Amino acid sequence: MKKILSLVLALTLVLGCALSLASCGKKKTVIAVPNDTTNQLRALQLLEVQGLITVKKDATASDTLKQLIVENPYNIEFKEVEAAQLPALLKDVDYAVINSNYAIEAGITPFVTEGTNVSYPNIIAVKAGNENSPKIKALVAAVNSAAVASYIANTYKGAIVCDLVNASENGLDSTVDYAALNGATIKIAASPTPHAEILAKAKEILAGQGITLQIIEYTDYVQPNLVVESGDCDANYFQHVPYLNDFNAENRTSIVSVLEVHHEPMGVYSAKNTSFDAIKNK
Repeated sequence: MKKILSLVLALTLVLGCALSLASCGKKKTVIAVPNDTTNQLRALQLLEVQGLITVKKDATASDTLKQLIVENPYNIEFKEVEAAQLPALLKDVDYAVINSNYAIEAGITPFVTEGTNVSYPNIIAVKAGNENSPKIKALVAAVNSAAVASYIANTYKGAIVCDLVNASENGLDSTVDYAALNGATIKIAASPTPHAEILAKAKEILAGQGITLQIIEYTDYVQPNLVVESGDCDANYFQHVPYLNDFNAENRTSIVSVLEVHHEPMGVYSAKNTSFDAIKNK
């Protein structure tokens, strides 16, 4: 009897191990997403449109990644990463959802994007109270120009989408005393790509009026707002409004938008796959 019980127990263990190995043998799909609130929600909503997950309705800035995902039928493992670091991590994950500015800089191409109908305009932002200063009005006019609009359209060919409205031909504001600004310097904090590149066109317009546009590049999402709040920079250009609103709320800063310039469709990238078939066919 003991031999029979031992045999049954052994068979049960073998069967259990086999089932366990079969289950464990299915390696989880890993998708990297931005770790900041607004871009993370955008990334998850893009994946929801692709039928991979279900995202919480009426999500708030305080929701964690776990709270945002209410259904995960493919048992995807999500990795939260600082947005600028996502391209470098691409080889170590199955997929990554990346903002197009970082993707362009890294020379990578998405196989799916959220499209141009989802708009999070990147803005020129300044400290509240400075919106109508001569320097800022001159900066806004130079950016909201036909030269900048044409540069965005011709250079990025849809990877970056222009949001400028009523761009002027000469990039000048008739209410600004440019003679009084001759010799002045406007300091603006910006991400390298595409923000600093776009600002270079505005710099040419301002230079024609004797105004120097000093473009100071940052690769993070915190310092550009802090230097505007402190007054070290007159403006910044790197973020969209939802991110700015969250930043102001969390850091008690008073920074406002003065111009919507462009938006960057978020995309899904992979070094291993060209579709989601690897997930859906598991």
